Amino acid sequence: MTPQLEEACRLLKLAERDRETFEILANAGKQTHAAAGFHAQQAVEKAMKALLCLRDCDFPRTHDLESLLALLASAGTLPPVTATDLRPLTPYAVDFRYDDEIASLMTVDAMRGLVQRVLGFAVSQIASSG
Repeated sequence: MTPQLEEACRLLKLAERDRETFEILANAGKQTHAAAGFHAQQAVEKAMKALLCLRDCDFPRTHDLESLLALLASAGTLPPVTATDLRPLTPYAVDFRYDDEIASLMTVDAMRGLVQRVLGFAVSQIASSG
């Protein structure tokens, strides 16, 4: 296993952990919406970074999903989402940590759909590389 594939697998495992936490919080009710959004964002971010590792691409320390998507596009790898899809999820990475009240930018179902699409794509790409 190459170091790139090993790191991609590690990040994907962390993304899956965030997905599981998202599901717990998403099912807990409205009071946990921001926390669920945070973990949905983290799951997508880590899956995208796993794909970048797989392609041996450097990436900055960022929570900006659109910039990660642009890097993936430059590497010739496009998950089945658009920048417009990802835009409302990015604020959950910062706002949840620094604000006790965050506007509901996405429904839980919309978050779940993004997480499933990006993680599913990352799993399939990594599985076909190993």
